[in-house]
Amino acid sequence: MPAIEISGLLTFTIAIVVFFAGSGINRAIPPLGRFNIPEAVTGGLLAALATLIAYRVFDTAIVFDLAARDMLLLYFFTGIGLNARLDDLVAGGRPLLILLALTVLYLVIQNLIALGAVSLLDLPEGLAVFLGSASLIGGHGTTIAWAPLIAERFGVANALEVGIAVATLGLVLASLAGGPIARYLIARHHLRSEPGQEAIVGLPKPVNERADDDISHVSLLRTVLVLNVAILIAFGLEEAVEWTGLKLPMFVVCLLVGIALTNTVPRLLPRLAWPTRTRALALLSDLALNIFLAMSLMSMQLWSIGGLGLALVLVLAVQTVAAVAYIVFVVFPAMGRDYQAAVISAGFTGISLGATPTAIANMTAVTKAHGPSPRAFIILPLVSAFFIDIINAAAIGFLAR
Repeated sequence: MPAIEISGLLTFTIAIVVFFAGSGINRAIPPLGRFNIPEAVTGGLLAALATLIAYRVFDTAIVFDLAARDMLLLYFFTGIGLNARLDDLVAGGRPLLILLALTVLYLVIQNLIALGAVSLLDLPEGLAVFLGSASLIGGHGTTIAWAPLIAERFGVANALEVGIAVATLGLVLASLAGGPIARYLIARHHLRSEPGQEAIVGLPKPVNERADDDISHVSLLRTVLVLNVAILIAFGLEEAVEWTGLKLPMFVVCLLVGIALTNTVPRLLPRLAWPTRTRALALLSDLALNIFLAMSLMSMQLWSIGGLGLALVLVLAVQTVAAVAYIVFVVFPAMGRDYQAAVISAGFTGISLGATPTAIANMTAVTKAHGPSPRAFIILPLVSAFFIDIINAAAIGFLAR
């Protein structure tokens, strides 16, 4: 089958067009905006459907160069780290531990559902790994890492294809579910953002008042410089991290470097202009996240899902219902039933069904519409992008015995 390979620059350009297309669709279809569906999700799904049509009708696969996407992910998580003040981390200690415990509990529930589905539907035993936390909580990276071992150990030739399909559908479901869940909780419990909170990602809409720190070319370049220095330090620490035996994704190292810098440099150099909680950093973080998400969704090869049968649809339906019920009836009450709990509930769809960037995109869409919740953006990434990866690896290893 012929394939059209799209270069990196053209991929980046198409992703911007895809974002604007999603923004236009959200404006044209008000329920999408009301339910806080991110513009990048709307446009990305539309683009993925277009590539599916090209594959089915014209027998042509469209392949995007995603190198820029990976760099945008580093920018985004470095920005999250740069916004993590020590007092927020200390204040977020108890909620962080609660969210971690909730996530570990749900990881167990998710894998029990997968084991039950494999038994009831008479599926190959090895597929339980990819119908549970490996693909849904772990995402595409974890799926790709474990697929060769599962295929060899259990003799499941299509383990990678099944895992990628589950991770892809989970990403879509998480992107669509987070906003409506938060909107329901906010409306039902009459929740509001606490006054005086600062936006970490994106700018609230609409912006009615002039901000204290106007965005200028100087503030943007200063922020880009700090981001680049933090990322370069993270790359420099890559070998040291590997030496410890920890297998951390580079975006987690960037997050930790950002946290370390923002809690030391301003204290050592108090006169140095630092980008923490500035509009420039919020804008750049929002840009990186939206283009990353647009690229991720528009590059999905939806045709790989075809032919996997009704069983896959049934299992994912059960996993989705379980995730939504767990979020509404367990996560939201346990996190305090307040506005921050509603924002974290939107993000928990990314933990349970999609990926950390999806979780952040859902929370960003909610906070743009209803007001900031800065601690949520510190607590959730630390759980979903750091602690849970270690625990998930142990769970997958247990299932793969």
